[in-house]
Amino acid sequence: MKLLVAVKRVIDYNVKVRVKPDNSDVDLTNVKMAINPFCEIAVEEAVRLKEQGIASEIVAVSIGPKACQEQLRTALALGADRAIQVETETFPGSLAVAKLLKAIVDEEKPDLIILGKQAIDSDNNQTGQMLAALTGLPQGTFASQVSIEEGTVNVTREIDGGLQTLSLTLPAVVTTDLRLNEPRYAKLPDIMKAKRKPLDVRQPDALGVDTASTLETVRVDMPRQRQAGVKVGSVDELIDKLKNEAKVI
Repeated sequence: MKLLVAVKRVIDYNVKVRVKPDNSDVDLTNVKMAINPFCEIAVEEAVRLKEQGIASEIVAVSIGPKACQEQLRTALALGADRAIQVETETFPGSLAVAKLLKAIVDEEKPDLIILGKQAIDSDNNQTGQMLAALTGLPQGTFASQVSIEEGTVNVTREIDGGLQTLSLTLPAVVTTDLRLNEPRYAKLPDIMKAKRKPLDVRQPDALGVDTASTLETVRVDMPRQRQAGVKVGSVDELIDKLKNEAKVI
């Protein structure tokens, strides 16, 4: 059974994001980058399936500049067998990423495609769904539990009313949620071994996909700082402040 796992390079979630002085974009100068946390969960789930003897091969895929190879090497150190980078000058939009992943899926023919449910930079939460639509494969989103049976994958997902379990015929697309697992740390020997694992670099033109963006970033601003709250001594004082200061009543 072959697994395909998508990996995205994002700003480390521990880093405080800065905006460029001209408000054109987020400032990435000397900023620590890492695997998107939801993608880490996807890699971990794939590795666990391989450790259980269910999967035989894990292919990690990343789309973006050459620097993405750093995150692919991390995925290889965590347990992926080989990696594919689709090299682009910038990070394409969700639809372009889904089209590129579809081209890779058509070539690799994996039995299960696992993606993080969203990236913490763009926060779009749509690439997995778009990929499922383009490939015509069944999808299970926001997975909190995944189990493989003969020819099917059972995906448990949290919904407003409790838990919902979907039984999907393989091949299928699954997007991971936070409660699915806790990713491991890469060990030093595995990091060294990852340097010798194959990493194939592909070009979008060779895959027949146009990555030109249809969206334009007009301006990037930091959220406005919220004022600190105040304590009031009585209900009458609260009503007075809501009426005369906040002017919400």
